[in-house]
Amino acid sequence: MNKRMIAAIAGTALAAGVLGPGAPSALAGDATGTTSTVGTTGTTGTTGTTGRVTAETVAARPPKGARAVVRVSPNPTARRGQKVRITGHCGGGRGLGAVLSGFGDRPVLENVRIVDADPKGFVAEATLSRTIGNGVGPVFVDCGGEAGVTLLVTHV
Repeated sequence: MNKRMIAAIAGTALAAGVLGPGAPSALAGDATGTTSTVGTTGTTGTTGTTGRVTAETVAARPPKGARAVVRVSPNPTARRGQKVRITGHCGGGRGLGAVLSGFGDRPVLENVRIVDADPKGFVAEATLSRTIGNGVGPVFVDCGGEAGVTLLVTHV
């Protein structure tokens, strides 16, 4: 995974409100019934007649280089050493090339094994690190030209 791909993933995460300030209040709305639009993700929040905020996702396409979709199950995880399954699609990429997790010398996942690298529906398996604690860790996929990221929540 090169610097350009990591920058695309980080930019997508920032735009989606996963990282950075304002993430928890992305769909805040207000009691006057106004609509707020958040970043480039296409997520909007509107208040209804009850004053509750509703969310609808508009089919906005992520930027080139960050179109892979990745899911981890089970998510959240509950045990160190627990097996997890990584699935998704490459969004136009050539096929699953790598699954990375965590940052630096603190991996979230260990023993990552790609079961099926099909760009239309990849599958990988891994185990949760034995040194992981409670929190959130990123899981990145490299699909040969497209990348994706999701967050894995741990309650151990």
